[in-house]
Amino acid sequence: MATESAPLTGDEIVELSKRYTLYDWSAQSAVSPIPVATAKGCEFFTPEGKRYLDFNSQLWCSNIGHGDPRVIQAVKDQAEQLAYISPFMATEVRARLGQKLAELLPGDLDKVFFTLGGAEANENAVRMAKMVTGRHKILARYRSYHGATYGMISLTGDPRRWANEPGMPGVVHVLDAYHGPERPFDDAATALQYLEETIMLEGPSSIAAFILEPVTGTNGILIPPEGYLQGVREICDRYGILMIADEVMSGFGRTGEWFAVNHWGVVPDMITMAKGLTSSYVPLGAVGIRPKVYEYFADKVYFGGLTYNSHPLACAAALAAIRVLEEDGLIEHSRKMGEVMTRHHAELQDKHPSVGLVRNIGLFGLLEIVKNRTTMEPMCPFNGASDTMKAVGAYLLEHGLSTFVRWHNIMTNPPLIITEAELAEGFEIIDGALGIADAAMEG
Repeated sequence: MATESAPLTGDEIVELSKRYTLYDWSAQSAVSPIPVATAKGCEFFTPEGKRYLDFNSQLWCSNIGHGDPRVIQAVKDQAEQLAYISPFMATEVRARLGQKLAELLPGDLDKVFFTLGGAEANENAVRMAKMVTGRHKILARYRSYHGATYGMISLTGDPRRWANEPGMPGVVHVLDAYHGPERPFDDAATALQYLEETIMLEGPSSIAAFILEPVTGTNGILIPPEGYLQGVREICDRYGILMIADEVMSGFGRTGEWFAVNHWGVVPDMITMAKGLTSSYVPLGAVGIRPKVYEYFADKVYFGGLTYNSHPLACAAALAAIRVLEEDGLIEHSRKMGEVMTRHHAELQDKHPSVGLVRNIGLFGLLEIVKNRTTMEPMCPFNGASDTMKAVGAYLLEHGLSTFVRWHNIMTNPPLIITEAELAEGFEIIDGALGIADAAMEG
């Protein structure tokens, strides 16, 4: 029996966590979490000392790595000065973070609304869009994830939406640029044709906003073809539709830029943030807003709010995490290590016939594992699992590599502080696991 004074063993942590807490996105009988005691840099450790190399930044969020003393100290200092105050008040840390984000955001995005995370940021962006335009429909893409709240799981295109339907009214999904076994690679013109045809069929005057991940995250690290985001911007402008860029996952250096839209020189009407904003040391999200949106609320009430909006501890963590990104040159480092990752991806694709496709932009990457290189049939069905992919995932964990294995994809999204040696270590473990996949190929 565990006591409050005696440290828990790994087995005790798992047993009590499963007994008294509910795990998300899981059948509870199948949950098998790793007990974690400490984390530092790109590593985390069980109470018994087993080391794991974090190759997915947990949930694409620990951008500056674990345990940075500068962020920890900033949170401590803020807690001693002011731990919490109502969001109707004004604090120095809120003022400074708002100003800093206005400097970093692209174009004329120069005001922010704070939330607790990415889903709430997207929720509020959508609500603002509906209020400002007076329209009720929201466009989103099928291969997308925007959060687990009622509204955002409705906008999410991937199968996690299915069990939550019927969802929020007014949601319209559209096909996006995709390369896979279902159809050949879509160029920008084809993807934009899907979008504009949907807009015309739905009625342009009914659509408030189009929300999209500039680089799709959990649905496959889908990097848009050149011209796509620029075309989305033009179409939205033409029909008076607000463009919302969901940068919850791709922001704060993940792609080698402060924000992924910067790669294509596009300024959305709103940009949503979380995860890398604080590197998840403390929960915080935000909506970056252009004047054309926020000026609407100069003399009209914004009917939205959160008890923890602009929480002082979260704002302090964000300011410190941003300073770390700047002081340590991590945006540039992400670009540099992204080039190294590209080489590792190519080497694995050359060596292993089961590696069908590889892609990355900065340290935002993945490998697609296939049964057959000719047909490009995935190693497991869409929204499904296979014994092979389960074995690949088990091999990675057994050899001390923690990453996200979803469907037939192996994600490669380490903290931005990762070194060339740590990248090599992680890809060496993946190299070993791919032998399992090679042996399971067909044809």
